[in-house]
Amino acid sequence: MDLILKYFPNLTEDQIDKFSKLSALYQDWNLKINVVSRKDIDELYLRHVLHSLAIAKVISFKDGTKIMDVGTGGGFPGVPLAILFPECHFHLVDSIGKKLKVVNEVVAGLKLDNVETTNSRVEEINDDYYDFIISRAVAAMPTFVHWIKGKIAKDQNHDLKNGILYLKGGDLSAELQDYKTAKIYPISAFFDEAFYDTKKVVHLPIKYRG
Repeated sequence: MDLILKYFPNLTEDQIDKFSKLSALYQDWNLKINVVSRKDIDELYLRHVLHSLAIAKVISFKDGTKIMDVGTGGGFPGVPLAILFPECHFHLVDSIGKKLKVVNEVVAGLKLDNVETTNSRVEEINDDYYDFIISRAVAAMPTFVHWIKGKIAKDQNHDLKNGILYLKGGDLSAELQDYKTAKIYPISAFFDEAFYDTKKVVHLPIKYRG
């Protein structure tokens, strides 16, 4: 928890309380349904929570922003960002039901009323538009762009254009060569820990397709 406060010192008491509860909730549910590796559960705040919050160093979501987290797994990056931005709406999607069971229990345990979840492939969700679609390395960018086609909202409310915010690691030059508008933000510019040395946030603007 000290790690979160190091980089986000202005949290409310409610946010501190929710972030503090994450560890016990995940450790408890991970014993029943394994969604986070043993090594990662011991370093939950470094490897999952703070990593998710790197997106908040690139953009501060305005109240009312609609965000979809594709392939959320155990709830990352969606759950930590939902704590940080309580006035935004987060839709967490995963095709694996047992993972979402853990997410649902964590969301209920934290009383996060700005989160909804759907057990589905993202391609099958066609009833809404989102300002931003977030994810953590669930597929190569061309595949991901195909998955989320037609899901980006038309109205722009941020300096950063609507589109994808993707947590990725390693050399992305080949993967992003066809995306000239993509911008890479090294997470090491925000966080000192060596874990983030090769990790990035990628912003890819996506045009509205009505």
